[in-house]
Amino acid sequence: MAKEELTLFVWEGTDRNGGRIKGELSARTETLAKADLRRQGIKVVKIKKKPKPLFSARKKKITPKDIAVFSRQLATMMSAGVPLVQAFDIVGRGHENPSMQELIMAIKADVEGGAPLAESLGKHPLYFDELFCNLVHAGEQAGVLETLLHKIAEYKEKTESLKGKIKKALFYPTAVMVVAVIVTAILLIFVVPQFEDLFKGFGAELPAFTQMVVNMSRFTQEYWYIMLGAAVAIGFAVMNLKRRSVGFNHFLDRAILKIPVIGEIMRKSAIARFARTLATMSTAGVPLVEALKSVAGATGNVVYGQAVLLMRDEVATGHQLQLAMRQSNLFPNMVIQMVSIGEESGSIDSMLAKVADFFEEEVDNAVDALSSLLEPMIMAFLGVVVGGLVIAMYLPIFKLGSVV
Repeated sequence: MAKEELTLFVWEGTDRNGGRIKGELSARTETLAKADLRRQGIKVVKIKKKPKPLFSARKKKITPKDIAVFSRQLATMMSAGVPLVQAFDIVGRGHENPSMQELIMAIKADVEGGAPLAESLGKHPLYFDELFCNLVHAGEQAGVLETLLHKIAEYKEKTESLKGKIKKALFYPTAVMVVAVIVTAILLIFVVPQFEDLFKGFGAELPAFTQMVVNMSRFTQEYWYIMLGAAVAIGFAVMNLKRRSVGFNHFLDRAILKIPVIGEIMRKSAIARFARTLATMSTAGVPLVEALKSVAGATGNVVYGQAVLLMRDEVATGHQLQLAMRQSNLFPNMVIQMVSIGEESGSIDSMLAKVADFFEEEVDNAVDALSSLLEPMIMAFLGVVVGGLVIAMYLPIFKLGSVV
């Protein structure tokens, strides 16, 4: 039987001291809302569903950053001695995103009903992945949920920070290329034809460079819709293949790893994620074989993900992790040596955390270096494209002036 959706109620009542108070509360039914308020020592005088505004705003999407903030808030609340259900209530009501608020209150309702937190989170796999739920489950089983929530919060924050750095590395050149294409298209469709009409009155043969640009302009004017449609179709095809085809993802991720500078950043990012995730799960006491299954999906690269699954199979048959890593040919010798020392000394979690710290800093430095390298190159590229078109248009005028 499907569960009822949460409804937002507005209420008025009196507290334990008889003072008048009012507020809002999300619950599945009015009865449950009243029961929740009674548990808080509030005597309900009036309660009703909150009417929806005539022009209600669209619900905002729940982002990984929202989940990271939620993890930190919940960990902080529990450290302060706030009971889990009450912590959900405080965090949920204080959230600005209505979608996130609804998600938190739904989890709270499940926990209130007696379900373990890991099980309640597992009902929302779109926001809480297998890794998140496994760590929470380990914390509940060992009675160290508060400690594990802090570890999860730290892990999510560092992971999102790393993703932000990668996006920063890719966004700037992509944005400039898009602007360059748009500016070039505008010049070819609207500006060059004006010059072409002017050139017809010259009665002379155009320079080869100018004629090439004029031919490009004619082609763009005639077939712009086909070019635009082809670009959109290719974009959709790539997105669809990336979503459905493991083989295409493997090809794409392997190709990205071979791109100069960008490939090195992606490689260091995958290693950092691998180390950070495995360190977090080892700290939580999750068995290595089980942990590697979750780590495979957290590397952010299909090539590394498949390699980790093969490593998991080898570890399951009794091989050491450092030997399995060496056979994959994807990890630097320094990382393998650190893992080897960790395995021998029984401190693999701390060694992996040091590896993660090192490679996260490497990614940060590489992104800054890439930005510094790309800025002059991109300016030069834009200068050549736009400047070339301008020179091509004025070249016949310069030649005419020199003849006169």
